[in-house]
Amino acid sequence: MKYLIVGLGNIGEEYQNTRHNIGFRVLDALAKASNTVFIDKRYGAVAELSIKGRTLVLLKPSTYMNLSGNAVRYWLQQEKIPVENMLVVVDDLALQVGTLRLKTKGSDAGHNGLKHIAQILGTQAYNRLRFGIGNDFPKGGQVDFVLSSFKEEEESALIPRFELACDIIRSFALAGVENTMNQYNNK
Repeated sequence: MKYLIVGLGNIGEEYQNTRHNIGFRVLDALAKASNTVFIDKRYGAVAELSIKGRTLVLLKPSTYMNLSGNAVRYWLQQEKIPVENMLVVVDDLALQVGTLRLKTKGSDAGHNGLKHIAQILGTQAYNRLRFGIGNDFPKGGQVDFVLSSFKEEEESALIPRFELACDIIRSFALAGVENTMNQYNNK
């Protein structure tokens, strides 16, 4: 069985450690823990790993956040992966820094990457792992906030949360989304 694990973010050094790139960072942590590397391919950087007979195709789209759906559609079709075997790792302003929530569907909540994926796929019923980035910004400061780096104390607290996110991704592929939600959504 194959799974597409998509980490949302923006390419380019200026975005590398921003809050908006948490999806890229989670996939980087998973690839590193699995001794695999990303290779630049069409629509993104791709890595592949096997876990107990399951293949995980990791994708960091190179389309920039607002056009993420193009990369998602291409790799779903290229690898012949059904939408229910896809998991999108995304930053979430509504959650405190490091909070993780697995969902099977939902609105885009104003997130342009999720909005484009739903538009291209024609559905909001796809799995997503929401990674909290906090919301400590003044009114009208959302864009600057998501494109800012984490504070030093937040950054050090992220490492165990990356590890937990990797565990959730592995469980998603091995145990299924419902079992994974039951096990991890309150941690």
